Parts: sequence; structure tokens; C-alpha cells
Amino acid sequence: MKRLLLLAAAFAALVSSASAQDWAKARLDKSPRHLEWVTVKHDGRDVICYIGYPEIKTKAPAVIVIHEIFGLSDWVRTVVDELAEAGYIAIAPDLLSGLGAKGGGTAELNSTEVGQKIRTLPADQITADLNAVAAYATNLPACNGKLAVTGYCWGGGQSFRYTTNRKNLKAAFVFYGSAPTEDAELARVSCPIYGAFAGNDARINATLPKTAEQMKAAGKVFEQAIYDGAGHGFMRAGVAPPPETSAEKKALEGFAANKQARDAAWKRMLEVLGKI
Repeated sequence: MKRLLLLAAAFAALVSSASAQDWAKARLDKSPRHLEWVTVKHDGRDVICYIGYPEIKTKAPAVIVIHEIFGLSDWVRTVVDELAEAGYIAIAPDLLSGLGAKGGGTAELNSTEVGQKIRTLPADQITADLNAVAAYATNLPACNGKLAVTGYCWGGGQSFRYTTNRKNLKAAFVFYGSAPTEDAELARVSCPIYGAFAGNDARINATLPKTAEQMKAAGKVFEQAIYDGAGHGFMRAGVAPPPETSAEKKALEGFAANKQARDAAWKRMLEVLGKI
């Protein structure tokens, strides 16, 4: 019973960290980089996006950031800022654009609505949104035309799937997301895929051997890293502040691994991006 209570507290802490992100807002408020909201239009849709520009003299590659199942959160916006800090044009589309009460996206939805609506998004619409965002980013005067994609949780799965629909990607960084399951789909993967997975995430990790087998058979690059002790969502949990109550601290004693995993996975991604 005690273990169940601790696990419940841990889960509550994770949900809380996904929805209450004052710490993320504080980082954005202090950022010296040019960060802004833009609207990408295509086929009658207005896709709300958050974009960040690096402070460099030369043209930069662009990276599409695909959000978690929680939508375009403040934490996702900090990923944009951190990629810009590292020297990349980063753009995060709100794939829930148009589903808000006033025609907006994530900001106009509560957490229950976000979860419900994101599961109903048509795959073709997601692909069309991402293609429009890709065209917008790569045609910016500050971009050198190179494009990569990264995604987290639900967005990790979408970033993997996007490689089967976009030919000019240089790399994809899939964070604890599942892969397409059909051989025909994986045969269309257009770039090397670098997967980052949590050691304590049996739901996703159970699919990895089959994915690796299929990718190898298709002649595709799939490099996976599994971070022991980390939990699903470690890229967010690894930068969130520690919980303040003693109960939460006890429940999350093992979650120091999230920060280690986050730091190692981020370093790995930047190393690969530096070579594209």
C-alpha cells in the first residue's frame, strides 16, 4: 500500500510538472534571443508556431520541435530557446491549432481537452502542418536549407513517422516515442534516426527490438540510447525544479536519473546536429 501511495505521488508530480511550468516561463522571460510567435498558413489552416533564432553570423540549420501529448507547453518553448542558444533556428508548431474555443490551440484548451483532441488529429493533417512549417523555416533568409526534426513522447512518435513522409531531412531525434510498425512505412525513412529512451519505460522499450530489426532489414540507420534509471518524459522532468513537499521528494528519490539522462541525451543531440 505504501509503495502504491508513493507511485501515485510520483505520477501526480509528473502531471503537475507538465502543466504548471512557471520555471519554464522564467527561463523564456530571461532569454536574450529573438523568440516569437508566427502563424504558418496552408490549405485553409493557420498553424500557430513558436520560433527561436540563434545569435550567430552565419546561416543556420532549422529544427522542427514536435510537442508532447500535453501540447505546445512552456517547456516545449524552452526547447526552442535552448536549440537557438546552441546555434539553430528552432520552430515548434502547435498541432492543436484551430481546436481552441476561439480558434487558437493549446493555450485555449484545458489539460483534459488537450489529451482528448490530440488523439483525434488526422495523420495527413499532421504531415501537412509539418510540411508547411518545414517550408517556412527552410525558406527563411537566416536558414541554410538544412532541416532536422525532434519530438517528445507523442511528438517522438510523430517525429519518427515524419521521416517516412519527408525526403530532405538530415536527422531525426526521437525521444521515448514509438515507431511505425509496417515494413513499408519504415522503408520510406529518409534520414538517420537517433532514439533516446528511458530505462524505466517498458511500454515503449518493448517495441525497440522489433523496430531495430525492421530498420536494419530496410537498410536504415536507427541508433538508440537507453538511459538507466530514467522515466518516460525525462527530457522535461530532467530540467524541472525538484518537488517541494517531503512526500513528493521521497516519491521521486530515484528521479535524479532523469537529469543525468536529459543532460546526456541533449549533449548527444547537439553533437549529431553539429555534423549535419
